[in-house]
Amino acid sequence: MLGACCFGAIAIFVVLARRTGAPLTSILAWRFLIAALLLTAAAGGLRALRVPRPLAIRLLLIGGGGQALISFLALRALDHLPAGTNAFLFYTYPAWVAVFSFLSGTERVDARRLLALAISFAGIATMVGTPWSDTTDVPFIGVLLSLSAAACYGLYIPTIGRLQEGIPPTVMSAYVAVGAGVVHVINGLVTGTLTVELEPAAWASIAGFAIIGTAVAFLFFLRGLAVLGPVRTAIVSTIEPFFTTLLGALVLTQPLPPSTLAGGALIALAVVLLQRKERTRNDE
Repeated sequence: MLGACCFGAIAIFVVLARRTGAPLTSILAWRFLIAALLLTAAAGGLRALRVPRPLAIRLLLIGGGGQALISFLALRALDHLPAGTNAFLFYTYPAWVAVFSFLSGTERVDARRLLALAISFAGIATMVGTPWSDTTDVPFIGVLLSLSAAACYGLYIPTIGRLQEGIPPTVMSAYVAVGAGVVHVINGLVTGTLTVELEPAAWASIAGFAIIGTAVAFLFFLRGLAVLGPVRTAIVSTIEPFFTTLLGALVLTQPLPPSTLAGGALIALAVVLLQRKERTRNDE
């Protein structure tokens, strides 16, 4: 729960930094580079990062590059959506994992999974409306960015799972942070948006983003995962978007409409259904 709450604070740190005028590329570049130093230390230093060179390149390019894309899409959506709405939309990624598993033939379709997918997409419709509704309060571009990030994450999870076989999670995370940081630095240099001339409040938010929302969150998550296992950890983590929504209301004074909570509750229910099915199958 502590790890989920730390992850849930990410959107708040980003919005606070953006309010100072800090470019998103700079926020992400410094976040990942600071986090890379912390995660390298947590992994045991540079010696612990020694892996075969071809694997290291794949981790940096695929792991880091994929994380850079996902973080940019998800956090760019905050320019258009409240933190809570964005968090719940991104949290549809377990449904996208299931969809891609169905399409690739690696998972079978059954009634429970179909029900979970239907509930998840009903949650989206409850929050943002449907093409046949009159809902105009939620910008389409924000919804598109958030759901694109979730879909990319749905592809990223199984890919990164295959890459990290036999590698300690802290080592894997350090490589991902380095790769993502380098991608954002290059992007910032090319676009002219990379800068160290940020206000103190922006640097404070970036430090919170890197320390609390990345390194500490990951370490809490790993400790919980070791005790609970992946299925129960995923279910407990459904607290994350609710915590983001609460923080958005308290810290950012963003609206907390009933439709967001109702739609978010449906998405959380869908995640629990998907994970409970997985747990049942593993118990068998």
